[in-house]
Amino acid sequence: MPAFSSAEIEQGLATLPDWKLNDGNLVRNFSFTDFREAMSFVNSVAALAERAGHHPDIDIRYNKVNLALSSHDAGGITERDFSLAAGIDKIL
Repeated sequence: MPAFSSAEIEQGLATLPDWKLNDGNLVRNFSFTDFREAMSFVNSVAALAERAGHHPDIDIRYNKVNLALSSHDAGGITERDFSLAAGIDKIL
């Protein structure tokens, strides 16, 4: 799967307004009421990622979860990243 061009990334970001481009990754930061809620969300993301066979970088800081998506094998952002981001948004 080829990496998206800058124009394709901008088009994809228009459909996912809470996601941003940062350092070659699609990123989104989440905030929850407590650690337990944050971990429940992370476990849901993990299940979705396993089904998709595509795994985000996850940073957990108590009630804050930061996700970063990139297709390292393609050298950039691909349809897999946008698809997983859309799926993650549905978890909320």
